[in-house]
This record gives sequence, structure tokens and C-alpha cells, in this order.
Amino acid sequence: MKVVIVGGVAGGATAAARLRRINESAEIIVFERGGYVSYANCGLPYYIGGDITDKRALTLQTTGSFKARFNVDVRVHSEVTAIDTSAKTVAVRETETGREYTESYDKLLLSPGAKPTVPDVPGIDNERIFTLRTVEDTFRMKDYIAAAGVKRAVIIGGGFIGLEMAECLTEAGAAVTLLQRSEHVMPNLDFDMASFVHGYMRSKGIDLRRNTPVDRYEAIENGVRVVTRNGGSIDTDMVLLAIGVTPDTALAAKAGIKLASKGAIAVNDRMETSVKDVYAVGDAVEIVNPITGAPAVIPLAGPANKQGRIAADNINGGDRHYKGTIGAAVMKLFDMTVAHAGLSEKAAKAAGIDYDYAVTYSPNHATYYPGASNMTLKVLFERATGRVIGAQIVGFDGVDKRIDTLAEAMRLGLTAYDLTELEFAYAPPYSSAKDPVNMIGYVIENVVSGRVKQYHWDEAAALDRDKVQIVDVRTPREFSHGCIPGAVNIPVDDMRERMGELDKSKPVYLNCQVGLRSYIAYCILAQNGFDCYNLAGGYRYWESAATESSFSVAPCHPCGMEI
Repeated sequence: MKVVIVGGVAGGATAAARLRRINESAEIIVFERGGYVSYANCGLPYYIGGDITDKRALTLQTTGSFKARFNVDVRVHSEVTAIDTSAKTVAVRETETGREYTESYDKLLLSPGAKPTVPDVPGIDNERIFTLRTVEDTFRMKDYIAAAGVKRAVIIGGGFIGLEMAECLTEAGAAVTLLQRSEHVMPNLDFDMASFVHGYMRSKGIDLRRNTPVDRYEAIENGVRVVTRNGGSIDTDMVLLAIGVTPDTALAAKAGIKLASKGAIAVNDRMETSVKDVYAVGDAVEIVNPITGAPAVIPLAGPANKQGRIAADNINGGDRHYKGTIGAAVMKLFDMTVAHAGLSEKAAKAAGIDYDYAVTYSPNHATYYPGASNMTLKVLFERATGRVIGAQIVGFDGVDKRIDTLAEAMRLGLTAYDLTELEFAYAPPYSSAKDPVNMIGYVIENVVSGRVKQYHWDEAAALDRDKVQIVDVRTPREFSHGCIPGAVNIPVDDMRERMGELDKSKPVYLNCQVGLRSYIAYCILAQNGFDCYNLAGGYRYWESAATESSFSVAPCHPCGMEI
């Protein structure tokens, strides 16, 4: 059996190695149009930023190591220009010599990946405008930064690459401006959670400008002028385009292979395309979102590796099935960690799911053990069942552990009731006896069961102050530092004695700093005949989302109260 693989990196290289491990006799050829067949794509920003100092560390396998260990014929600088699915051949052009030839196959695997999205705007071809996708892109940018002595940089787009490069360039001493076309960075977050990221970026000196699309680029002496559609302009030494990626599927389309949403290659759960004996994996394929059952394009390295392994098994006669992609992702931004999995509110609405969400503010480990730091968790759930459908976390230590747990909860179809019973390893340096995932489960359980009614940050402004009572149960000192407009202050510890000041004929909308003390006040008032609502996430959450206040890290305090 002769297997031709087009494209390396995560999906193609994984498939080649897996296929050799299970079939020593197969002839395996990998074509890669670049100079590197298997490299740490996600590590590229950290080489530019200096965290990774040895460029060789970026290369996971070379043509020589692939040949020696796996007996795979890897041909770099070799671009496949056409596929003849009837004759089962591919046309190849060597990019360095120009030589062209054809190669036959019995089975073909496409792993073309995705290419950076480059908008068609005037001046886009300026040599000081960069994209970051390949090792070659990385070396070119790093060399330019060193040679030009870059002191100013503009980043277009606030996704993973944009934020990671904002950190790297800032720590390298450049003044960084990040332009975001939409209202918030990290499109898979909701605005309220992204607001914490906004404030933190600004605290690190990054000039973040939201709702600022670019109109054109102009060449100036030793730099680039970025002209925005709102009439402003920024002079800079370099520009990084980081506005997303597009499936690189022109080759597949030309060969008559069926494409699906966003121009991605349509595959079944065996990673087979519409053409017999042709498979596809990685960032270029459309998969199924297990939460909604709907097709999706989710370009991530982990799924690409899994798909490559499954495709290799099936090419070798197996019957493996890919079960879809939740979309769990995590990133480092200076000391902050930002993570998400599953659906955002926008995605849940688009899927027609009747959902709600809960917010908690939990320490990563026991607060009496030194070094605890808080994380904000937002978990979306199906209103009728409590099924977990999405999670977003912004914090510092321990974020990755919790997003992984919540991602698997979604994959298994777990509910909030299940979250309350999940068992976690516990010791004070690592967690609390009630893990943050258990805690968010308790909160959702209270909402789904009807024990607690809640309201959200974006509903506070619409409350009719003549028809409802907004009660802040923090201390007078906390209240004096800021409150929701129209709120009155009755500290939670005074609530039993002062509830007579409230009107039972009007609903009571409660808040504290993070939602815990107001929950206690809710229990007191509800059992005394008041119609109550608790603010999800508390005043801290409202303040960040409603006012985009500057970021601050509040200290952790021990608390023995139960939810």
C-alpha cells in the first residue's frame, strides 16, 4: 500500500508516524511545501518573544529523523499543485528547483491546514506587515525585529496569536497597540468575560482599541501608517495581522472534493472525504460539535493530532470514528490564563438552545495556604436540564485544570448535578475541599432547581428603580467605593434586624462583591416572604462588564460559608 500525505505539522505528521507504527510495509510519502514537516506551531510566538531561545526546539521532527525512525519519505519544499482522483496521482512542484513530476497513491491524506486571513485593503502588501503561521514566518519576523530595532508595533486582531504576540512584543520593550474590529478580544469569550482581559491588557501598558477596523495601510519613512475607519491613524515600525485563519482548501476544491461551511473540506467521522480513498484532517476540515450536533470548523492542534491518528488507522483497514470537537482552548497572557470550551452565549443563541449561566469567583487552592489566587468561572447550562454547554475561565493558577474538567463534562453530557459530585484530589496547595468546579455546580443546581432566582450584569441598567429595590449587602466601606446606581446598602450581617426597611410588595435585587454574601441575604429574605433575585458574579463582575474598569487582583479571603 502506498500512502501519500499532503501537509505535515500536527495532522499529517501524526498520521504518518501512526501509520508506520501499525504497518511496517506501507510506502509513506509526505509532501510539505515549506521547509519544516513537523514543528511546534503553537510555540512560534514564544520564540519571537525569547521564552524559547533555541530555534531547533521548534522542530519536532526533521526529514532525517522521520526517515531514520519511521522510514517515511518526507519531501519538503514540495508543493502538491493538483490531484487526479481518477488516476490516483498528485502533481508535485519542487519550490526551490521548479522541477515538476507526478506521484501515484493508493490512499491519499490531505492535511493542508489553514492560512492566515489577509484582508483586501490598500497597502496590505507592505513588507513591514507580517503574518505568523509557519516557521519561516517566525524567523522572518524575529530577524526584522532585531534588525529594525522595533519600538512600536500594531497588532490587528485579538485572538490567540494577537494576544500572545502583544505580550511578547511588550516584554521585548515595544509600545504595542492592538486594534480589535469587534467589541471584544477573544471571540470565543463573551463580552463580560473578555472585559477582565481588556482591563488586564491595559494594566500591562497595551493600547487596546475596540471597534476599530482598519481602512488602509500607508508606507512612511522607516515604518507603516495604519489608518482606521474612524478617521484615526497610528504610525508604527511593524504590523502583525492576526485576524484569524481560513481553511487552505483550494487544492481539494480544484480536485472536485466536496467542501462544506467556511470552505472547509467535508469529511465523515472516519475522516473520509467525498472521494473514495481520500482522507482529510486538521484545520482544513469541517467536524461536528458534540454539544449541538451541528457542523463546525475548529482549528486546534489537539483535534488535528487525534484526527491524524484515526485517519491512519482507517487507511490501514480499521474502523475508528472521530466524535467531534468541544473546542477546549487555553492561553497565557503575561501572568493571566484565559480558557474556554464549548459554546459562548452567541453560539448558544445561534444553536437555538434555551440557556442560562452562572458565575463564581473561586480561589485556585485553599485560601489559608499561601499564594492563593482567584479565578472567575462562567458556565453556560441548558435551562431545563442543567446540562453543561459552555465554560469560560479567566484567572491565574489552576485555570487549565478546571477548563479540562469542564470540557470533559460537556463531552460526556454531564449536568450541574454531576458537577457537584465530581471527585477531585485535594490538598491545600492544590485545591479546596470543594473544588471550583463543584462550587459552580452548586450555584447552577440552585438555579435549575428553582431555589435561587438570579439576574445578570446587563439586566441591571433596565431595572425600574421605582418598581424594584436594589440592595447591596456589602460593608459600608465597600459600598462607599462604588455601587450599582440606585442601590441601598444593608450589610448581610444586619439583614435580619433591618429587613423591615424593605417593601415586601417590591422585588428585591441583591448584590455583594462576588455573589456569596448576597446569596446568604437571599436565603434570609426569601424565607421571610420577599421576592428576591441574586446578581450573578456580584458587583465585581458588573463593574468590569458594565464600566470596563481598570483591572485589579483582589486578595483571597478564607470563607467558611456554604453555597
